[in-house]
Amino acid sequence: MVERFKFVVVGRGMMGAAAARYLALQGDGVAVIGPDEPKDWTNHQGVFASHYDEARITRTIDSNPVWARLANRSIARYGEIATESGVDFYSEVGCLIVGPKRGGHDPYVGQVEAAARQLGVSIELLSDAALKARFRYFDFGTDCEGVYEEKNAGYVNPRRLVEAQSILAEKAGATVIRRTAVSVREEGGVAIVTTDDGSVYSAERVLIAAGGFSINENLLPRRLDLKVNGRTVAFFEIPDEELDAYAGMPSLIHQPDDPSDHIYLLPPVRYPDGKTYLKIGGDPDDLQLETEPEIRAWFRRGGRLTTRDHLHRIITGLVPTLADAPLSMAACVTSFTPENYPAIGFASERIAVLTGGCGAAAKSSDEIGRIGAELIQHGRILDDAYGDVFGPVFRD
Repeated sequence: MVERFKFVVVGRGMMGAAAARYLALQGDGVAVIGPDEPKDWTNHQGVFASHYDEARITRTIDSNPVWARLANRSIARYGEIATESGVDFYSEVGCLIVGPKRGGHDPYVGQVEAAARQLGVSIELLSDAALKARFRYFDFGTDCEGVYEEKNAGYVNPRRLVEAQSILAEKAGATVIRRTAVSVREEGGVAIVTTDDGSVYSAERVLIAAGGFSINENLLPRRLDLKVNGRTVAFFEIPDEELDAYAGMPSLIHQPDDPSDHIYLLPPVRYPDGKTYLKIGGDPDDLQLETEPEIRAWFRRGGRLTTRDHLHRIITGLVPTLADAPLSMAACVTSFTPENYPAIGFASERIAVLTGGCGAAAKSSDEIGRIGAELIQHGRILDDAYGDVFGPVFRD
């Protein structure tokens, strides 16, 4: 028995859930397929998602105009999404970007400041002394400067954002199918999706929004040029009685004198286990995952000890009070396209792709999902504000 829809979105992550909502708002016959988060990562044999987390940095400043537009349009809709879904997912704690002092060998801070000025973003430029006085828990050393964006910046809870988008998609009439798609093909003038329980669904068009799992050879009719890297994040546990010492901490992006120590950091956040953690990420090298089974195995593995130790060394200098804090780690992935923009386009007449967060898409996922929905609904991206940068590259 085949269940028929007009549009099917494969992947219920940050982009896919948003795309399903926008499609459902425009008409009936929409389904989104994707499993719930597994309870036991170590023994889970199915797919995973990198949004299984509690905090991702959000900010409006970006020196790239495409990514800046994606972020600003998404952030402007956070309040509406939260109000209509009843799910709070955004914490406006500000974002601090720190790097070597302007005028030296590294232009990083100057580029950030110029981007903020061009976008009309209200910021504070802080000297090394001002950073030390304002953010006493951080130790950036000397000869550095910071760009602090207090408003419209902080972090989103990706789990809650996906929940909010899923709620709104269902409210708009979308059918949420909590299974894993195992194959997608064109047959008899329609696209056919089969799930892991043997169910079969047909649609006029299918949008593959499966993140790094989009490289599964059974999902797309052509091989997408997508590089999937395994990433490791480290968590430093902070007891409740010590949380006051970190009050007011913003999200942080830090580029020290040695670029290989570049990191991002999230302030203390309460996790589902009831404990509060400061999270830091920034792999010193890439671990490319070539196949979909490798991605599943990577999530089950839970990260690399070498990267965890690298991040612990950085925290020891950057947040000295956490040097001896209980330490854990987790695995996620980032997906990169050749041009470092999301891949949004058709792989065949009826099957399209929406993937490639390039390490920057969590905060912008609502707008990226909207563009994917526009593609599927109209057969092309109507919004010309972005040019033609989203065209997917296929290897064959």
